[in-house]
Amino acid sequence: MSATPTRRTVAVMVLIPALAALALWAFAWPASRTAPRELPVGVAGPAAAAAQVEQRLEEREGAFDVHRYDDETAARTAIKDRVVYGAVVVTPQGPQLLTASAGSPVVAQLLTQAVTAQAPDGTAVKVSDVVATPAGDPRGSALGSSILPLALAGVAAGSIVTLLGLRGGRAAAALTGAAIVVGLTSAALAHSWLGVLTGNWWAEAGVLGLTVLAVGAGMAGLGALLGTRGLALGGLLMVLLGNPFSGAASAPELLPEPVGMIGQWLPPGAGATLLRSVAYFGGNGAGAAVLTVSLWAALGLAAVLAAGRRGAQRATPAEHREDRLVPVG
Repeated sequence: MSATPTRRTVAVMVLIPALAALALWAFAWPASRTAPRELPVGVAGPAAAAAQVEQRLEEREGAFDVHRYDDETAARTAIKDRVVYGAVVVTPQGPQLLTASAGSPVVAQLLTQAVTAQAPDGTAVKVSDVVATPAGDPRGSALGSSILPLALAGVAAGSIVTLLGLRGGRAAAALTGAAIVVGLTSAALAHSWLGVLTGNWWAEAGVLGLTVLAVGAGMAGLGALLGTRGLALGGLLMVLLGNPFSGAASAPELLPEPVGMIGQWLPPGAGATLLRSVAYFGGNGAGAAVLTVSLWAALGLAAVLAAGRRGAQRATPAEHREDRLVPVG
């Protein structure tokens, strides 16, 4: 056996297990370390009683980021604005817990367990779901499951554009057109058919398309800069890291640090946060996420367009030389 086939065989035997180990770490490790880390929650009610609740929450050092509110109305507004995931309201009848299962069913369950465990013996905790998951997705699992298909669609679009040799405006048009079609199709499926999304239809379609464009343009941009190595790097970022680090199935604040933060810097995580805000919270709390996906899309398209201009500039002198070599007469 020649040296080259031997090296290729060894490479396959080493790289595939390494890739499997990386994927297992990226998907399993964050899930196995799920716990609240500076999770924003609110406390409302009379100052003395609210201070006691706040103290009990802060006993779990680093678990909760407690916000104080004057009354239940203010706490409900903060939940709808996506400032906090839930709030404990102290009343003469006992503690009341406000949750938002649409924000994260896992967090809503976690808060219910934590507040119930801290309540005095024999005290029933009334739980009110301020922003509930839709009837089409009562456990909130469908939205989390939708992020991987969007990431795969973007990876496929960026890879195909790069491997087909599309450049400049044609590459940008192909990426944008594919993202628009995916956004419209996904909204039709998730909103109109399955009832998983319940916000403004066109806004949801825009978010879905923008997420795909951010992934696809990021892939194509890396491909334009680094070639096939760029595609490999893009696939690693968007799928192997972007999907498990997104926090879509739980919440970014439940993932180990700095995984949750990194996930929100990547299109899948930012896209999941943006989609949740638009679908269930009227767009509240979407600022950072829309900035992230927009930057990925803009920078990726800029790299593709720049590569197209460089290719055109290199081709032009060659064409002139060929013209000069053509014999006359």
